[in-house]
Amino acid sequence: MNNLEKLNAVFVEIFHVEINQLNDNFNIETVPNWDSVTQLSLVTAIEDEFNIMLDTDDILDFKSYSIAKEILKKYQIEL
Repeated sequence: MNNLEKLNAVFVEIFHVEINQLNDNFNIETVPNWDSVTQLSLVTAIEDEFNIMLDTDDILDFKSYSIAKEILKKYQIEL
């Protein structure tokens, strides 16, 4: 499984969505069950999956699928 597939799997598991729903419009404003608890679960799952520790700013900015990809690139994770 490549890194993009791993990222997609985390989003599918946390949000209980189909993979085809993951796009640039998948964000905190458009996903009804994206709340603070889900946000924490998402961040924890990403950190565990990619063996990284996100800094506070990245955690606060982690509000969309597209931003998630940008943040992972910042940690030298190729997607």
